[in-house]
Amino acid sequence: MSVNDQSQLVESPQNLPLLPLKDIVVFPHMIVPVFINEDLCINAVDNAVANSRKIFLSAFKVAGEEGDGLECSLEAPFDVYTIGTVCTVMRTRKLPDGRMKVLVQGLYKAKVSELISSENFPLVHVQPHTDSKMAGSTAELEALVRAVRENLEKVVSLGKVLSPDILMILDDVSDPARLSDLVASNLGLKVVDAQKILAVQSPLDRLQKVHQYLSREIEVYQMQVRIQSQAKEEIGRMQREHYLREQMKVIKTELGDTDGKDELDALWKKLEASKVTDEAREEVTRQLRRLERMHADTSEAALTRTHVEAILSLPWGKKSEEMLDLAKTKEILDSDHYGLDQVKDRLIEFLAVKKLNPKAKSPILCFVGPPGVGKTSLGKSIAKSMGRAFSRIALGGVRDEAEVRGHRKTYVGAYPGRVMASIKQAQTSNPVIMLDEIDKLGSDHRGDPSSALLEVLDPEQNKNFVDHYLGISFDLSDVTFIANANTLDTIPAPLRDRLEIIEVSGYSEEEKLIISNQFIIPKLIKEMGLADANIVFSKPSVTSVINGYTRESGLRSLEKQLANVCRKLAREFAEKGALTGAEGEKGQFKLTPALISKHLGVSKFGDNFYHQEAMKGVSLGLAYTQYGGEVLAIETNLLPSNGSKLVLTGQLGDVMKESAHAAFSFIKSRCEQFGIDPAILEKNEIHVHIPAGAVPKDGPSAGITLATSMLSALLGKAPAAKVAMTGEITLHGMVLPIGGLREKLLAAQREGIEMVIAPIKNRQNFDVLPASIKKKIKMEFVKNYFEVFEIMFAKSMPTAKPVPLKNLKSVGRRKQEDLAS
Repeated sequence: MSVNDQSQLVESPQNLPLLPLKDIVVFPHMIVPVFINEDLCINAVDNAVANSRKIFLSAFKVAGEEGDGLECSLEAPFDVYTIGTVCTVMRTRKLPDGRMKVLVQGLYKAKVSELISSENFPLVHVQPHTDSKMAGSTAELEALVRAVRENLEKVVSLGKVLSPDILMILDDVSDPARLSDLVASNLGLKVVDAQKILAVQSPLDRLQKVHQYLSREIEVYQMQVRIQSQAKEEIGRMQREHYLREQMKVIKTELGDTDGKDELDALWKKLEASKVTDEAREEVTRQLRRLERMHADTSEAALTRTHVEAILSLPWGKKSEEMLDLAKTKEILDSDHYGLDQVKDRLIEFLAVKKLNPKAKSPILCFVGPPGVGKTSLGKSIAKSMGRAFSRIALGGVRDEAEVRGHRKTYVGAYPGRVMASIKQAQTSNPVIMLDEIDKLGSDHRGDPSSALLEVLDPEQNKNFVDHYLGISFDLSDVTFIANANTLDTIPAPLRDRLEIIEVSGYSEEEKLIISNQFIIPKLIKEMGLADANIVFSKPSVTSVINGYTRESGLRSLEKQLANVCRKLAREFAEKGALTGAEGEKGQFKLTPALISKHLGVSKFGDNFYHQEAMKGVSLGLAYTQYGGEVLAIETNLLPSNGSKLVLTGQLGDVMKESAHAAFSFIKSRCEQFGIDPAILEKNEIHVHIPAGAVPKDGPSAGITLATSMLSALLGKAPAAKVAMTGEITLHGMVLPIGGLREKLLAAQREGIEMVIAPIKNRQNFDVLPASIKKKIKMEFVKNYFEVFEIMFAKSMPTAKPVPLKNLKSVGRRKQEDLAS
């Protein structure tokens, strides 16, 4: 039976399976493939094929769309439009992915009245939805038919892609209903628009609606052609990329949009949402209004936009909520750092004041100590315990003042200073900022960054800190600044005056041993993937690494050497699947000093110091450097010469040279007391040398050591063995206090020194040291050099004693009282 014959059949109401469609409307006489994968839909098709091959197709209702022809009489999940099309199933095919391809042909329009069943598949009762009789003149109908055909040809000429057979079929179609359905099915309309056309019963009305959609399609294509034409005229022979960009520009022009408007709108919205100060809001508003008048492609517009974005990216009014729990703070400090009890107590005191008075001005803490003792990690622990964000500013080698205050925005490549960059990174206005290596700031013709830090660290001034790039003030009073340094000598006095110094001393051997076993070794075993190897470092093995391969106050070299051992064990474990060597309990691989020596090679540092045995003219002193304590051997030789002369070598600083001259003058003035023939001084030149001549040395604390070395050479007697000393000497032999006692004692421990001589005024510094340091070294505290002489040369001069005050004619009464005290 032909399609024309089918369309002329008068169908009666009947029950048909329902096939709901998602994105297509099927018109009568339309042949279209449909892909389905739901079981209900497949059952509906199977039922249609098994019976009359007829099936009812209708599209799902589009939510939110109302109007004529968009009625829906069924409930979900079968909420399809009431008007649909009865189709015949021409062919079915199962696809490999489980779907079914169904080729259907529309027969006639129908209207669903009720859902009969939905058990295996939806079965609905439908009745024909026949077209109404045409009303109107024949001339009007003919004109409308011609207009539809002409518009369709025009759409094709403008670029609409249609099947080549469509235009040929249209020439043979004169029925307005058939023509409207054929054109509507090939226009690619939206589901709602196609459904509205399908539901119209009057062929003339339906043809008019199709004509309207055709006219709209022509306008769209004409607009597209005009846009393309305008773009081609502007760009000429430019590349395709530019051509597409110009098309976008023309499209935005047609829509009334302008270039850069979205970015400006976003900046305006960000300004409204931000809690900026009045000064900042006024500046940003002024810059944005200038930006609106600029062309987006100019360099000045780019600089202005970057400046505004930098201001708005700061955390205006954003603060981290503080958690000042002192018990938790102590727990965090103890879990992150072993020892350092005095430092931890001072930090808890600092937070206790902060808790009792949140508005109190915070002191600027400065941790001073050798490298590797945990200064930076202490700052992280403080931030963690306070619940604040942490940011670090590396100041080592900074020489430009603009690194702190920022560059003027008029310069090319200008950017904010490091302080504001840290604030931006933390995204809170009250972070903890660590000023790392503050003692290594430099200065040159570009300015002095340490002077710029004076404003940053002064609570009275940093409320209105102005970064040169931003040009507006920002409140830094809520920021907690913490600095760290290896030494205080290079920090300018005005900057040092703003810092509260907390000394972070080095670790003793026992502390290093505990830290290695509790922190470093477990971390390295995890990082190296040796958890399955069951490795155990014995106490002698770790001690051999500490004493034989490291010489430092901190832990960095120790961690490097332990990591070196773990890497070698990891290689062996990866290659052989097991470790060979000493076996411990329960299948453990226990490292011994012999295995440490195998993996690390020959010990870098011997068990004994070179000058530990008593030698004539050699005394041992203790020095404190930014890297920790050191043991220095001071050598003295007598050379025949005409007249007394003192020669100093070993790259000594001015202060150390003056200390040597003071010691020499003291010895010359007390020759008889020390049993020295004055003729020896007149006939010999005294040459004092401190080894490691390439290393600069300075400071007054080697005074008594220099005097001991000179006296040993002059007397021809070796001083007491395994005794080191530190203390400044005066012209009258008084011993003055020194600094860095803890580091010096740690160095003495490392070198096997048994006794240390120190000024009596340093006794209080010694009393607060940990027992692990005090128990290993015998201490002697002295007031003057004669007490030192009795300890070092007791057998060579039994009658040596201090000169009575009444014989010191050059000393005034006030000086006598000082000496007596």
